Amino acid sequence: MEIGHIIPHIEALVFASDKPLTSMELTELINNAFGFMEEKLTLEQIQTALDGIVEKYASEFYPFEVRESGGGWQFLTKKDFHRTVAQLNGEKFLKRLSTAALETLAIIAYKQPITKGEIESIRGVNSDYSIQKLLEKDLIIITGRNEELPGKPLVYTTSKSFMDYFGINSPEDLPKLKEVFAEAMAQPTMIHPVISEESQPLEIIEQEVIEETVLIVSEDGELIEHADNPAPQDSPEDENKQE
Repeated sequence: MEIGHIIPHIEALVFASDKPLTSMELTELINNAFGFMEEKLTLEQIQTALDGIVEKYASEFYPFEVRESGGGWQFLTKKDFHRTVAQLNGEKFLKRLSTAALETLAIIAYKQPITKGEIESIRGVNSDYSIQKLLEKDLIIITGRNEELPGKPLVYTTSKSFMDYFGINSPEDLPKLKEVFAEAMAQPTMIHPVISEESQPLEIIEQEVIEETVLIVSEDGELIEHADNPAPQDSPEDENKQE
């Protein structure tokens, strides 16, 4: 079967699925749909078809795209239309999370696998309620116990729902902390040379000279600006120093 005939079926499966579909799952589903075929489609053929689908929806003509996210392939709205789509469901999913829950989720995302004791050691407070809320929302899961620690505490990691919601395939796709901190740092102010009327470069001024305002007390007892602000002048002592 030609790749062009496979593409619409893959698009239909990805569109209709309520969860991301992996390339392997798509291969199995397509082969089941065309059970009459003697030669089964290979994973490479399905991947080639997926590459064509990705290229197709990358066009500016479409407001959505097919992208591998959350562990599989999905139809996703392009980021240029986030504000438009946000009017329908927007941020309500995460808005229901408290600050404490968001802190806990961030720690688990970057430190997983991690125990409750380790989470509380970082946060400095009890995290039972936050962890419970994250479990209820299926943003984190219990993956087992740490056999090396006393009491063999439960170990927590982020879930597929977490990756699906944030559009990543694995925790490795999360922004690096040093990149996040670098963006938050204030940028230094650039210093430009001052050019004279003759277009001859003068010395670089590292700090703007702000004219000093002289204030006096009026007859009514109010603080007002002096009418004749004397311009700063070099003192004789300064001239002697320069010599």
